[in-house]
Amino acid sequence: MHMHNRGRRAALRAGAVATAGLAAGLPGCASLDALTSPRTGGGLPSRGEWLIQGATVLTLDPKIGDFARGDVHVRNGVIVAVGPKVEAPGASRIGGEGMICMPGFIDTHWHLWTSICRPIIRIDDPKRSYFPVTNILGRHYTPEDSYRAVRLGLAEAISAGVTTVHNWAHNIRSGAHADAELRGMRETGLRGRFSYGPAQGMPDDQPMDLAPLERIQREQMPGDGLITLGINSRNVGTDPNPLRGNIPLPVIRADWGGARRLGIPITLHTSGPSPITYLEQAGLLGPDVQLVHPLLTTAEERRILARRGVSYSISPVGESRRPASAGVIQLGELLEAGVKVSLSIDHTGTYNVDMFQVMRLLYNLHQHRIGPKVPVTARRMVQLATLDGAIDLGIADRTGSLSPGKRADLILVNTRDINIAPAGDPYEALVSFAQPRNVHAVIADGRLLWRDGRFTSLDYGRVLAEAESSAQALRQRAGWTG
Repeated sequence: MHMHNRGRRAALRAGAVATAGLAAGLPGCASLDALTSPRTGGGLPSRGEWLIQGATVLTLDPKIGDFARGDVHVRNGVIVAVGPKVEAPGASRIGGEGMICMPGFIDTHWHLWTSICRPIIRIDDPKRSYFPVTNILGRHYTPEDSYRAVRLGLAEAISAGVTTVHNWAHNIRSGAHADAELRGMRETGLRGRFSYGPAQGMPDDQPMDLAPLERIQREQMPGDGLITLGINSRNVGTDPNPLRGNIPLPVIRADWGGARRLGIPITLHTSGPSPITYLEQAGLLGPDVQLVHPLLTTAEERRILARRGVSYSISPVGESRRPASAGVIQLGELLEAGVKVSLSIDHTGTYNVDMFQVMRLLYNLHQHRIGPKVPVTARRMVQLATLDGAIDLGIADRTGSLSPGKRADLILVNTRDINIAPAGDPYEALVSFAQPRNVHAVIADGRLLWRDGRFTSLDYGRVLAEAESSAQALRQRAGWTG
């Protein structure tokens, strides 16, 4: 039975059953060993063909709708069919009873390179907070440190149901550092954008060296569309910003012009005084621009953003920790103005990867500020974390919804776990109750990367040991005594 908004709760109850589990070994289900074992010689699991059966299916595709009890057929990385009953003779089966099957989460702004700084950062000591630690240690990164940090962050992403990540790499110290971060992304099997950026400590009057990015675009980009390229810009404007810098207009034009010659998108932090009017007057805004941290925009600036097709990425956990003088998270105002909006992790230096928390916190803050003035539903929060992220990153043609023809980026969330059960409306369950520990299976680009609380191919013990080693070495090279 199709589930529409008015009947979702009743439909879910009608479709729920008492048994939940990923169905390797369940009666009538073929073994998934062939799909979860690394290919010959190591590497990622093979793509194959399987059928997810009997799940509550949230497609996020308005043309298809949701199903209280439905099936999803995947073959060679592509979603073949979605419906209440799908026939797929010979496909391996995944039991979806008691599960929500939905698109994987899409992060649209994450500084993966800072992941290994977690043991050094303190939230209650200004001298050891995120910005001074990353600014100082960032200048001592080797390419191997960058690689290990990306792997650590993406390992946590997989475990939390994130299947697409925007790697906001604003510490590319050399072409080798860029290569290392890309290698880390490819090895984990997640979809993503690699946004190449300047190194920590780089002079504000010095344009970015885009030669390594040009080489990467020419020589290294995979042909399957799994990873795309972008650049991240330093902050812009005339106000002082000692930790991250503000670049003047000639440098902006050089950096952004170089990106546009390569045909790649641009992303920019707007923490601090809003630069939107400044950028509009310079003729620099367009649909290839993503802004991050919507805290101080004016009504006229939001009209400009909607007119120019600019998107905004919100990082609720980090933004909510900023002082009142930094502004408020303007979700409602952006939605009301018709600006494209998406969600992000930002970093994992002082909190964990949890898109459920991101949705929950943003919803609560919105209700606290303006609530019914701009109604936002639980379904829209899930859409912000999935399809709207794909729209922001320009990849909605291949991911973000469970639509036939799109790539198979999807997760199963166990609604029989104690923190969710007994589940009612599935969107309510995701936004109000779910946690990363409820993510039962993660499929990215047709590869089963996580099931039953474990990685199917990633050697997490090695990832952790290497991250700890790099964190200790960075402290020593930087002479960090805190």
